[in-house]
Amino acid sequence: MMDRVIQMILNVVLRQLISRGVKTGMNYATRNSTADEATPANRHQSQEAKAMAKRARQAANLARRLGR
Repeated sequence: MMDRVIQMILNVVLRQLISRGVKTGMNYATRNSTADEATPANRHQSQEAKAMAKRARQAANLARRLGR
């Protein structure tokens, strides 16, 4: 009985840590370039990548909810 309680707590903590790691990785991958390198084309591509990362996070959250 106690094993199940511990397992449930660990699952919640691990889920939050993994979610935070994915979010951090997505933000790192889509971060803006420096002002010197930021051409309008690069800026547009960066915005699209950030929007795609946001949609990927939303899809991952939805899949996690449905998988419960």
